[in-house]
Amino acid sequence: MQTAQTTIDADEVARFSAMADEWWDPTGKFRPLHKFNPIRLGYIRDRLCAHFDRDPRSLTPLDGLTLLDVGCGGGLLSEPLARMGAIVTGIDASEKNIGTARAHAARSDVEIDYRCSTAEDLMAAGETFDIVLSLEVVEHVADVDLFLDSCTALVRDGGAMILATLNRTPKAFMFGIVGAEYVMRWLPRGTHDWKKFVRPSELSRGLRRNGVDVSDISGLSFNPLSDEWRVSGDVSVNYILFGTK
Repeated sequence: MQTAQTTIDADEVARFSAMADEWWDPTGKFRPLHKFNPIRLGYIRDRLCAHFDRDPRSLTPLDGLTLLDVGCGGGLLSEPLARMGAIVTGIDASEKNIGTARAHAARSDVEIDYRCSTAEDLMAAGETFDIVLSLEVVEHVADVDLFLDSCTALVRDGGAMILATLNRTPKAFMFGIVGAEYVMRWLPRGTHDWKKFVRPSELSRGLRRNGVDVSDISGLSFNPLSDEWRVSGDVSVNYILFGTK
């Protein structure tokens, strides 16, 4: 298979750029991210604290650690991680997303280095970070192998990497596309392409190829009765992965 020389899918960038003004609206098109952001942040904090020997009860448990948020969108993860003390760089291929992220960070008095860039651009520049994370992004890129190669190259030796995405299963098609986009209408129709979902084994293989040891894969499961998300052992739809280099 011929490899593209960029991870950018222009159609995906255009789709998310068109929604850029809604990133911080908890009842808008990014409502699902707002709903499970606390669960994602708890997982990130606890895993990173365990790896870097930090106290998760501290108000700034990530103090001084450099962190790259790849595909940061409007900054829904970047801002709370900066408040935890991390020195955050957020990158996104959409100028409009970066504009939204910068404006919100300025209003919130949070210091973040936002750039309209890609992982492969930062890799070419030789940049590295203690932590590289990319949540709900890999299913939107044009070249998964190049994306993983680039992201892992940005992790310093001894550093950590966190990825989250949707599994390529019939259940993920039913819940992640039919349910979320057509029945519940949590997301605009066409947000996801099931063929671009990535199995945990495929992500793990790509990370191992680049020297990242995967130590945890957990599910992110939704309970419709309580309208809540939780970390679980069910990776059949949404899952999150932690690895170290």
